Amino acid sequence: MPADIAIQFFLQLTVILAACRLAGIVAGRVGQPPVVGEMIAGVVLGPSLLGRIAPDLQAGLFPSGTSNIVLYTTAQVGLVLYMFVIGMNFDVDHVRQRAGTAAAVSATGTFAPLIIGALAAIPLLGGGEFFGEGVNLGMAMMFLGASIAITAFPMLARIIFEKGLTGTSLGTLALACGATSDAISWCILAVVLAVYKNSPMLAVLAIGGGVLYTVVVLTIGKRALAPMGAKAEQQQAISGSMLSTVLILLMACAWFTDTIGIYAIFGAFILGIAMPSGYFAGRLTDKIEPLTTKLLLPLFFVYSGLNTQIGLVNTPRLWAITAGLLIVAIVGKGVACAVAARISRVPMRESVALGALMNARGLIELILLNIGLQAGIITPTLFTILVIVAVVTTLMTSPIFELVYGRHRQPAEISQ
Repeated sequence: MPADIAIQFFLQLTVILAACRLAGIVAGRVGQPPVVGEMIAGVVLGPSLLGRIAPDLQAGLFPSGTSNIVLYTTAQVGLVLYMFVIGMNFDVDHVRQRAGTAAAVSATGTFAPLIIGALAAIPLLGGGEFFGEGVNLGMAMMFLGASIAITAFPMLARIIFEKGLTGTSLGTLALACGATSDAISWCILAVVLAVYKNSPMLAVLAIGGGVLYTVVVLTIGKRALAPMGAKAEQQQAISGSMLSTVLILLMACAWFTDTIGIYAIFGAFILGIAMPSGYFAGRLTDKIEPLTTKLLLPLFFVYSGLNTQIGLVNTPRLWAITAGLLIVAIVGKGVACAVAARISRVPMRESVALGALMNARGLIELILLNIGLQAGIITPTLFTILVIVAVVTTLMTSPIFELVYGRHRQPAEISQ
């Protein structure tokens, strides 16, 4: 019954918001950004912890079926709104000024982990323990490589926001590199799914449609939106009709990019970049950001955590494989990005900080992993191992960042 679903959903919201609030406070006490606490809260509320100590309670709170579909859908809306806000505050000029560095770090931070991750798939393929039936070596290599290469773009954006790096040179460079890396990873996933399903058009649609969407929105779309920004600045207000128009465009863009297979967050992010900057972007951010980050975004982290089962990694051999993939992930992504930045003459502290930010995978990787799990490309065991890698690399980000960069920032940098 719809009424029963609504009652269940409001209970879930209450528990999720309370848990994320508490986890955010605890995370802050130990030097982690609140977003990391929210990520862990999702795992705690799932089968990994609550499901083990109070299975009936966990099943009652988060029953499988329609209520979880509502939770998932609402979480996607929050994620789309948040990435739209990040796009509006994305400083393209900083990227232009450091285009060479962004290209070098993006290329290294994408292809180094892709290659290393692909090689790591070779010893894991046999036996059917980690990859599904019908998965050949090429597919296994591409999928694991994409999983290692991906950056937690929404989480990276949230960490940058919480660290006061929004609009700074380092923050914008990290977002540019993260966006590029993730776009390539999603395209690789589209190729894997196309090969696995014997449907080449899936890959063509994702890659071709994504490029076309980006070009159209950042050229024709940007020019078409400019008068709305000028009108808002002239009136010193964003009217209800303007807000409605923006939201309609946002949902349409999210639908389109999700449909072609490159995920809704990239449609939202690109549309955000195309929005008029200055007064319009600032006022629109003030309207959307608070409710999105405090109410809707925590649902994304919690929903992803509900699909994680840490208990599947239960032997010394599996823990050794987990440790090995963790090392592969850190070297392939974090170390490689730091080295590439340093070679591009970025100062040492900023290079290491950039490597730490790029190494965060968070729960955006769970989206990719869930797709692979549902498609039958990977098994629940490999899914869980890669979730652990995602959590650990994300937990590393803030301490390393603060050690090498955060505590050395000047007041002028923080106020940018």
